[in-house]
Amino acid sequence: MNDVIQIRQTIEEYLSQLSLERLNVIADILAYLANKESEEATQELLELPGFIEIFEKGKKDIAEGRVTPVEQLKRKY
Repeated sequence: MNDVIQIRQTIEEYLSQLSLERLNVIADILAYLANKESEEATQELLELPGFIEIFEKGKKDIAEGRVTPVEQLKRKY
């Protein structure tokens, strides 16, 4: 955890030294990296055996109202 905090502080120090133009470049790079990480996570899920079928069943259950309210789950667990 401390490593993450330290890295974020270091990044903030560097960012404070950059021009607006360079900050825009960094923002684009960060957006690309975040999107790439999201795509990789999605691909991992899609590669799980049976995931697509289970996901589609879940969407159908939600659409048809077969869900348990969060409040009920909180009381139960």
